[in-house]
Amino acid sequence: MNSGPQSWQYDRLKDLAQINRRALPATTEPDFEFDYIEISNVNYHGIIDPGAIERLRYEDAPSRARRCVYTGNTIISSVRPNLQAAAFIENGRGDLVCSTGFNVVEPFEWKLHSKYVYYALISEASRQYFEAAAKGVGYPAVDDKDFNSFNIPRPPIPEQKRIAAYLDASCAAIDAAMRAKRRQSNVLEVLAKIIINNAVTNGIRGSHDLEDSGWTLNPNMPRGWHNWRLRTIADIRYGLGQPPAEKGGPIPMIRATNVKAGRIVEDNMMHVDSEHLPPGRQPFLKAGEIIVVRSGAYTGDSSIVPKEYEGAVVGYDMIVSVKRAYPEFIAYALLSSYVLNGQILLLTNRAAQPHLNAHELGGVRIFLPPSTIEQIEISEFLDSKLAELSELSGLISTQIQTLLSYRKSLIHECVTGLRRVTDEDAKLAEAQWPNAKTLRN
Repeated sequence: MNSGPQSWQYDRLKDLAQINRRALPATTEPDFEFDYIEISNVNYHGIIDPGAIERLRYEDAPSRARRCVYTGNTIISSVRPNLQAAAFIENGRGDLVCSTGFNVVEPFEWKLHSKYVYYALISEASRQYFEAAAKGVGYPAVDDKDFNSFNIPRPPIPEQKRIAAYLDASCAAIDAAMRAKRRQSNVLEVLAKIIINNAVTNGIRGSHDLEDSGWTLNPNMPRGWHNWRLRTIADIRYGLGQPPAEKGGPIPMIRATNVKAGRIVEDNMMHVDSEHLPPGRQPFLKAGEIIVVRSGAYTGDSSIVPKEYEGAVVGYDMIVSVKRAYPEFIAYALLSSYVLNGQILLLTNRAAQPHLNAHELGGVRIFLPPSTIEQIEISEFLDSKLAELSELSGLISTQIQTLLSYRKSLIHECVTGLRRVTDEDAKLAEAQWPNAKTLRN
């Protein structure tokens, strides 16, 4: 990281700051209380949710809860997979403690401006250094020697202050824009759910006369529609039950983490060989069958099987094979609010660990148009509308990634001297975003 302006100095971090200077001693009173920052509380934009930070007694705290943190400190993770997740502490009250998975950097104020250090440590150049320095198997980490030896650029203190002020205001503006884009994305998700629920409960042929559904939780349905339990129109079976002992092979194995709101996603897709599958099961999928997640955080989520996954197998989850209806319509019904939220999730919430079995799933009620033609019309309407929303969501996601890339680039350029920050730059940025701290929260 020695490619900045010639007027800048470069020194090892340990010569510019105290690192992990203060920790709770073993003699700490058992009843001493503190706010504890765990690795999961911090990402690459700082503390995720201040309200999620736990208040602990020393006696009840994990052994890694030891490092004391104060105002003006930067904490930065030295452990993968959260390597370089960092936060600048605006207001440490003397009772803030972080995990030993963090390094606590307390700069010498006559050498380094505290907020400048934070930006230097989260820069792209720093990321490259820490990635290369991480050692170990399982959870690679940057050891103390390598962290302390990190060579940090050190412009004059006035310039450090200008850089920090400029980045504070600029990053606040970028972060505010990204939050606005995420809110737009959330609105599209809600809209998609509303469109699905309306279509599968009211149809798309204009207003219907309603009749008694015979069901107290949802007493009205369009005249002529049927109120069936899922087991009367579909067969339900289990997948493998557990992964085969030997993994690796040509056959995709779809697990709960691969099912996401009507889609099959390939992230961390496992593959198996048919020779290693247990006998007596029917885990192989046909196009048009529906996977329903059986337990865990994604319980009740579902997806129809597209043609490209025909012949894949299902792990622990359930497979719905529709016999007396149009499968795509049933797939949308299972994603609708009146089925997913109004029935399935109510069943799963009865246990500490969310869980759903075939008998419970089979008892779910589905409103079904009497003709296959109408079921197809509704499904094709939803295909079209959701494709439009998906395109909009993709554009928003691209915009968020562009903003994120710009944020990273801006930090890198400023802390390496590729972009020199003048007094005028800092004042202009602060004038445009006077409430930078508020915007960042």
